[in-house]
Amino acid sequence: MPLDPQVRAMRERVIAAGTPPLYTLSVEEARAADLAAVRAAAGTGEPVRHVTDRHVPGPDGDLPVRVYRPTDGTDPLPTLVYLFGGGWALGSVDTSDGICRALANAVPCQVITVGYRLAPEHRFPAAVHDCYAAVSWIAANAAELGVDPGRLAIAGDSAGGNLAAAVTLLARERGGPALVAQVLVYPNTDYRGETGSMRANDDPALFNNRSVAWYWAHYLADPEDGRNPLVSPLLAEDLSGLPPALVITAEHDPLRDEGEQYAERLREAGVPVVASRYPGMVHGFFAMTGALDAAHRAQREAADYLRSWFNPWS
Repeated sequence: MPLDPQVRAMRERVIAAGTPPLYTLSVEEARAADLAAVRAAAGTGEPVRHVTDRHVPGPDGDLPVRVYRPTDGTDPLPTLVYLFGGGWALGSVDTSDGICRALANAVPCQVITVGYRLAPEHRFPAAVHDCYAAVSWIAANAAELGVDPGRLAIAGDSAGGNLAAAVTLLARERGGPALVAQVLVYPNTDYRGETGSMRANDDPALFNNRSVAWYWAHYLADPEDGRNPLVSPLLAEDLSGLPPALVITAEHDPLRDEGEQYAERLREAGVPVVASRYPGMVHGFFAMTGALDAAHRAQREAADYLRSWFNPWS
């Protein structure tokens, strides 16, 4: 299918404004431009009953987290740990603010987003270790945070989806924490990226294959690290025993094929999987509720999926 009309209009605005691709900027410039673009496309975030910034212990110092709680009181709630996107080099807890607010209200559940360390200052495996440490601490300190430890899930978009998948692999390897579901939104799953969608999507006005290469170059100190399943989950020999997964992809996204290949590998390993491709959409659309109707649909799908695993008896 061609680009969705709303995506096409957004692309035309980018071209008219002469907005440079992020991969042509310095890391600091790209971080500022990325956050500004996310905020502009996300629109006004939904009010949530309680939003609190705090820190949790990480492997190399405290990590910032933001906690979204849709109800009063301290009763244990089903909880989603959300990992923001940004190619491991961009982003912060502010990047996923709109997504976390929407999911907290729609599921409803508590959402905690983790401010993991960024590359190139902190290359692989820093972000993976940060995210796993944060999820483990949240599970171990469930009472303090009002978390129902039996209803803990993980999600993320783009690099955040990659990190979420890596955390599930570590949790299986290390015997916990237990996760009831994972939501992976257009995740990076294979450093090699030798797919049809990677070759086809090279439009400089959109996220493209050069964008992907730029992010990988900042994340990995050594290209050989790309063979590690914590970098490329698609290369893991065994995907059995992982949490049920919703994998969302976008039609016009260089990461489309590797996301869908990962969903198929999970299915072959006996993991319950829902694979959902959004026609006419591009990478990043999940966060663009201020500009794209499909973003609302995708967030509703994610919320419905999480609710089904948080409340399987309903």
